Amino acid sequence: MTLAADAKELQGDIVRLRHDLHREPEIGLQLPRTQEKVLKALDGLPYEITLGKETTSVTAVLRGGAAHASAEKPVVLLRADMDGLPVQENTGVDYTSRVDGAMHACGHDLHTSMLAGAATLLAERREQLAGDVILMFQPGEEGFDGASYMIKEGVLDAAGRRADTAYGMHVFSSLEPHGQFVTKPGVMLSSSDGLVVTVLGAGGHGSAPNTAKDPVTAAAEMVTALQVMVTRQFNMFDPVVLTVGVLHAGTKRNVIPETARIEATIRTFSEESRRKMMKAVPRLLQGIAAAHGLEADVHYQEEYPLTINNDDETATAEKVIAGMFGESRYTRMATPLSGSEDFSRVLAEVPGTFVGLSAVAPGADHTTSPFNHSTYATFDDGVLTDGAALYAELAVSRIATLSGN
Repeated sequence: MTLAADAKELQGDIVRLRHDLHREPEIGLQLPRTQEKVLKALDGLPYEITLGKETTSVTAVLRGGAAHASAEKPVVLLRADMDGLPVQENTGVDYTSRVDGAMHACGHDLHTSMLAGAATLLAERREQLAGDVILMFQPGEEGFDGASYMIKEGVLDAAGRRADTAYGMHVFSSLEPHGQFVTKPGVMLSSSDGLVVTVLGAGGHGSAPNTAKDPVTAAAEMVTALQVMVTRQFNMFDPVVLTVGVLHAGTKRNVIPETARIEATIRTFSEESRRKMMKAVPRLLQGIAAAHGLEADVHYQEEYPLTINNDDETATAEKVIAGMFGESRYTRMATPLSGSEDFSRVLAEVPGTFVGLSAVAPGADHTTSPFNHSTYATFDDGVLTDGAALYAELAVSRIATLSGN
């Protein structure tokens, strides 16, 4: 039987795990209940298990039993993130979150379940594998940089030598029709950085602003000036996205506050623009503050780097997808997405690729369906077995190529 057919035999187990994870989402780097569910799914399979020290990560290594012709035994890494989001679920599904204020709104429950399914598929083919597989079950993708913790603790070398290639997958609740796989060579996802600004003024009575130093007017000017700067200092064909999500000042309408606070997210699609933003933003904001006779405390926080897919590994993924599911199930993305990922840290160390999979409900309008992170975002169970099969086939086919078999 094919991997896709074998995955269908596991559908019940994969769906049950996904629903169990969805009912009990956990946020951040410490996911004890999630870790417990993953370990239960791996129980009895021939994996060498290592648990994270600083996080509740799970690293599982499968040692292939077949002979290999290459000088070194090939190693392929497969990654799934496991954490949820601080979002109150409003989907109405019968396996809805039981944790108030937490939800698997980005589909990480699907990623974890698919990789657990792939673990079984690969274990069943252990004796035919002429190489090793590392399964990377990662917490803390949603803003906690969980990948960096796992890399620091040795996940890339968990098989005894550095992985030759790495593959990750991410589901979408919108954008593409049901079951469609997407990726592209080169930059697939933007970098992500944070901006936190405190405008330092001097409070006073709202009726006499001349006796105070008003941080509100300066902050308001900063918000608009940041948008103008993007259009005037950066190439429109190398886009920059800057969105202010927090603008806070004051407690009462007739009181000039001491400070105003701005928080923004910044997305760039080249390292050149990213470095330029790191210099341009503080210069602009401190200049505006000085023009108002104020000071600004500007913190530009580097977060996730660009997610850059290796050309050869992306071509491999494209070929595998077409071979398993037909060419109609694959679309090469025309442009990158402005979302960001800490799988980028893995791809900065190991050549690999990141694949998207649409989990939009069959027949739903993918152009209007609520997108990932929405309180209404839903992900269809129907893609779970395809995702599990693809994870497994990427490892099997790549090991075969790398081993010379």
